[in-house]
Amino acid sequence: MDQDSTVVGLDVHKERIVAAVLRMNTDRGERLTIANHPAAVEGFVKRVTSRGAAIFVYEAGPCGYELHRQLMAMGQKAIVVAPTLTPVRPGDRVKTDRRDAEKLARLYRAGELTAIRVPTREEEAARDLVRLREDILEDRLRARHRLGKFLLRHGRVYRETKAWGVAHRAWLRVQRFEWASLQQTFDAYMRTLEDVEARLEAVDQQIVDLAGQDRYRIPVRSLRCLKGVDTLGALTLVVETQDFRRFGQAPSYMGLTGLVSAERSSGERVRRGGITKTGNAHLRRILVEAAWAYRQRNIVGPALAARRKGCPPEVLRIACKAQDRLHRKFWRLMSRNKPAQVAVVAVARELAGFVWAIAQHFPEKAAA
Repeated sequence: MDQDSTVVGLDVHKERIVAAVLRMNTDRGERLTIANHPAAVEGFVKRVTSRGAAIFVYEAGPCGYELHRQLMAMGQKAIVVAPTLTPVRPGDRVKTDRRDAEKLARLYRAGELTAIRVPTREEEAARDLVRLREDILEDRLRARHRLGKFLLRHGRVYRETKAWGVAHRAWLRVQRFEWASLQQTFDAYMRTLEDVEARLEAVDQQIVDLAGQDRYRIPVRSLRCLKGVDTLGALTLVVETQDFRRFGQAPSYMGLTGLVSAERSSGERVRRGGITKTGNAHLRRILVEAAWAYRQRNIVGPALAARRKGCPPEVLRIACKAQDRLHRKFWRLMSRNKPAQVAVVAVARELAGFVWAIAQHFPEKAAA
């Protein structure tokens, strides 16, 4: 970081922004508070930059990237940093908005912050649609739990086959209660569940349509060659990663997923722990879910063969290599008495590497 630049650290909240302006060749920042409103931000930026160019830095958070886009539209240099990678001094027990803003400015000037890639509006829209499906799945789970617990309280327990299958649905439809208030409650729970399932079906179709667009068609088709990865999983990997080419090597991409091992080694002592979980939780979930497929027999079923039909030979080669290697890895770990969950996470970490390898064969516009 150039010491002769003005750095502005921003602590962004819903109603206000706390700024720390660290002028050129100074150690003490000017602190002030402005409203989180485009007009107020514009006036603040013009006032700060009246004495020269400045660099604006803030952490990614719930307020999104609108501030970054406004600053860039004004011709300013704006940096969004990863909050999980912001250094924290162990002895620092005082945390305020003003101190946070000044800390961002100082750390950026020292080169200690990690910038993230800000998605375009189109990329953010696609990502929000995929994440919407996850929210609807949570709503469906809650609706099922409420209905199931209501029935359990009144002695209605279904034991014949697996719950929420065709037979279970038929059993639910014939349930009747003596008291009108109970029947009304049951009907309300059923309507809530049916509404959620209708929303889920509609979003599933929208995701399929999105995956068929020119921007996503080839990446999704290529990633579907991997065992355990279908349209939803492939599209999630693409929209959550955004730009595969920003990762020079597979281990860098694995780090994004948070599936790499934590380590606290010193001297001759080496200590490794569980996975860091530092990174994109949505990517991690998709990879772990897909990794369970590699415990099955190492064969190419009809569905997987259909997904691979017509794909580039190099992509097929990587997918076949991944299938053989990850299947062997899972059962090798199981033979060493590792828990199945540990083996699956290890497989998911290597699967992320194969995803990165396939992404190197995407067209340039699709990979970035």
